[in-house]
Amino acid sequence: MENIINTINGLIWSDALIILCMGAGIYFSISTRFLQVRYFKEMILLLFDGKSSAKGVSSFQAFAIAISGRIGTGNIAGVATAIAMGGPGAVFWMWLIAFLGSASAFIEATLGQVYKQVNNGQYRGGPAYYIERGLGIKWYAILFAVATVVSTAMFLPGVQSNSIALSMQNAFDVPVAYTGIGVVILLAMIIFGGVKRIGKVAEIVVPFMAGAYILMALIIMALNFTQIPSVFSLIIRSAFDLEPAFAGIFGMAVAWGVKRGIYSNEAGQGTAPHAAAAAEVSHPAKQGLVQAFSVYVDTLFVCTATAFMILFTGKYNVANPAGGFLLENIPGAEIGAEYTQLAIASHFPSLGAGFVAISLLFFAFTTIMAYYYIAETNLSYLDKKGNKWLLNGLRALILVATFYGSVKTAEAAWTLGDIGVGLMAWLNVIAILLLRKPAMKVFRDYERQKKEGKDPVFKAKDVGITNTDQW
Repeated sequence: MENIINTINGLIWSDALIILCMGAGIYFSISTRFLQVRYFKEMILLLFDGKSSAKGVSSFQAFAIAISGRIGTGNIAGVATAIAMGGPGAVFWMWLIAFLGSASAFIEATLGQVYKQVNNGQYRGGPAYYIERGLGIKWYAILFAVATVVSTAMFLPGVQSNSIALSMQNAFDVPVAYTGIGVVILLAMIIFGGVKRIGKVAEIVVPFMAGAYILMALIIMALNFTQIPSVFSLIIRSAFDLEPAFAGIFGMAVAWGVKRGIYSNEAGQGTAPHAAAAAEVSHPAKQGLVQAFSVYVDTLFVCTATAFMILFTGKYNVANPAGGFLLENIPGAEIGAEYTQLAIASHFPSLGAGFVAISLLFFAFTTIMAYYYIAETNLSYLDKKGNKWLLNGLRALILVATFYGSVKTAEAAWTLGDIGVGLMAWLNVIAILLLRKPAMKVFRDYERQKKEGKDPVFKAKDVGITNTDQW
């Protein structure tokens, strides 16, 4: 079974997917004339624009739900894994895929808004909705919805709960089963409260958790400020195979940087459009810009914070593809969150393991919460009647998967998670490339109204887009 899982993972995460994701990011960046740069200030202003309604959440709540999905174990354990497998240069490729992916995130979130619907009194949307309504390919939409329910309810929660359980065991000697039970109880209290409760919890927890983590990184950067130029230089040299210590692993640096970057920031993966569609906004592009900014928060802020803490302190190993290590600074350390724990502990011996464990608890728990929301949205697409037994079955499934993930091996959890992420990315990136024309019509309409000095309001018929219930 393990060999079969690894074979499937290798097929999904072939070079073709990396080329597809980077190619889409480049295409959308050029098509929008690098909106991720031109509209940076606008992204921040739009974060706090608009209010929630009976049908939808506010822009900030939608941003918080999306961020809670983006910021998870990938920001701590994932970054460490990228460095361990691809060297410090992998960090540069994480930055690049985030920069390019920001444009892809804008496109998918905007499409999520354009083709959203009202199900059971609440806005629902995402790739399944815009594939059916925009492309008119029902079977493709169903395929995405089924794949997403399976991925977000069965595969992905285990990655997050596994990291929580292992970090709690390392930091506080708490048995993994006990941690699993605790996480399941907390999760049940939230997901049985519906979308509004998820939005409210995310709105409070996300700014706190990200802020505290970045603050710790800034403190460690301040303590090592003389090393900042050398660390930047190490990342750039390693990224382009110019660092002798990591010569010969250029391909690994690119592959692991892009792979872990996509896993972390989720740009193009098709998860964020679900949260984006739930927002109450006057123009789809507004939420598109907000979601583009969320990619920056995830990778350029939080992932970079992890990378710098690890690289400043030298608490990392780099694997040799031929066997052994190219660099072994911490013999015996397990690849993942332990790197970050050791990095913080090098400056704050009594704080490292505990701080990372608590950070992972917040990061990973809110991600599981977001996964449930995504799974519920796709179930809502598949089951228009809203059968309660199916909804409760979904809730039970994600609770079981969360507990199971906390007690199984980390390698198995990551492999299944990679399969889930990769499958969704394949289906969604192809879809948003096919839907590039309506997405660009919406973007040009937004730009035109801004130039006219208006607060943009979208009317689908004005730009020639059909099959939009809400516009």
